[in-house]
Amino acid sequence: MTVIQTGSKIFWRANLALLIGSFMVFANVYVTQPLLPMIARQFGISSLEANASFTITTFVLGLSLLIFGPLSDALGRKWLMLAAMLGIIITTLALAFASQYQDLLILRGVQGFFLAGLPAMAIAYLAEEYQSDAMTIAVGLYIAGNSLGGIGGRLLGGFLGEWQGLSNTFLIMAGISSFCLISFAYLLPNSQHFSAKTLSLSTILGNFRQHLANKYLIIAYLIGGLSFFIFINQYSYITFVLESAPYSLSSKLIGMLFLTYLAGTCASSLSGKLALKYSQPTCMMLGTSFLILGSLITLELSLFAIIFGLTINSFGFFLTHSTASAWVSKQASRSKVKANASASALYLTFYYMGASFGSFYLDPFWQAYGWNGVVMASLFALIVIFLLGLSLFKTRSEINPQII
Repeated sequence: MTVIQTGSKIFWRANLALLIGSFMVFANVYVTQPLLPMIARQFGISSLEANASFTITTFVLGLSLLIFGPLSDALGRKWLMLAAMLGIIITTLALAFASQYQDLLILRGVQGFFLAGLPAMAIAYLAEEYQSDAMTIAVGLYIAGNSLGGIGGRLLGGFLGEWQGLSNTFLIMAGISSFCLISFAYLLPNSQHFSAKTLSLSTILGNFRQHLANKYLIIAYLIGGLSFFIFINQYSYITFVLESAPYSLSSKLIGMLFLTYLAGTCASSLSGKLALKYSQPTCMMLGTSFLILGSLITLELSLFAIIFGLTINSFGFFLTHSTASAWVSKQASRSKVKANASASALYLTFYYMGASFGSFYLDPFWQAYGWNGVVMASLFALIVIFLLGLSLFKTRSEINPQII
């Protein structure tokens, strides 16, 4: 049983499958974000209550990663990813018929559970089935699918919502997701190198303890979580800046701001090659440096500077995220427990918990100093992230050179 090599036909086939699967997952995560005003009007609720239809999904997703990771280590990869994707389609269909807001909220929470399936297992699949250099490149391409899904979900939600309304938006998304599922099932090769591990609570908790005791993993977890902690919540606060004078942008135009994510798609695609040339810790520090630079540029507060700064931020964030994620999988492969999926699941749990709680850190600065305060608070956290990356760089001599 040979591993997947860079440039082979099966390499591109598997990468396409995971990119399609990633697009499907994250399009469904973010499709409601541009629909929040419509949800608020349709159900007669406040904007804060409407926003819960988005945050409950990411919160449940983050927690559910801790379930799917160990399950996958015990039961397998591909078929479990397919089952989770089918669950996404079923809940999306059900959302089209939600007549009460509490029904929609419950379904979005259930959907968050299924949305965790593919992210919890994809990186572990790559680590097992790919040759080392090929895996580093493939992780970047997979995460490019994450950013494309985030862009696509928001654009589809905004366009379909205005054109067809809320219910039909979910119906059309279910159709698109069904096509993605069929393509994924056909294209993704079956696992050849998966080795099942015994599923028991003591084993699961033991694996998590091992991962959290591994300093190379915990630093990467903090880098990923703190990066998303800042990055995604900067977008939340800049929308308040842009909807007010002197910009007074419409919600449609503000939604287009997420096209800056395309720079992240580029960064994710390049991250593997950059990591092979310069090392993964170097790429994490480089990505964080871009985040610092982009945040500072937005202080000029012209519309061009804001868009340009957020574009640089997107490039920097996805470069950091891609290399940190690949680092986790390679470190887990070298550990005694070799529970790749649970290691990746812990990384993504830190990642999504960062997204969920970042606003609690930034909001006091926003209330006191506006956007300047958000940038100031961001810089404090980004300096910490850079120092964490530097600590990995300084200890790289302790690690097998092939994985840095």
